[in-house]
Amino acid sequence: MVCLDTCIVIDYINGKIEITDNKKSSFYMNTIVENEVIVGAKNKRDLATTNKKISDFPMLDIDQDIMDLSTKLLNRYALSHGMSIYDAIIAATCMIYDLPLWTHNKKDFRFIDIELL
Repeated sequence: MVCLDTCIVIDYINGKIEITDNKKSSFYMNTIVENEVIVGAKNKRDLATTNKKISDFPMLDIDQDIMDLSTKLLNRYALSHGMSIYDAIIAATCMIYDLPLWTHNKKDFRFIDIELL
């Protein structure tokens, strides 16, 4: 099981990364990633394609424990490393669910104790 970062989902949507249908159940995302991908849609047709392509990925719930941990991460890393709210929530999700994060943006997460793929 692996948590997907936004950049990986965008590459999947754009055909740069292949994730077969039978493997989608092993790749998770949270609503932050889903929302970041949706915001990137250029028009209604693109939005419909995006929603169709991401609909098969299981979603990880963002609960209060994740939000509390993301606040701790922001307090520790926002000023020193430029951590964003979204990256803090994605990282906290990985930490709470004990999942590695598949990302191209390792610099955004390298200072946190999570496995990066």
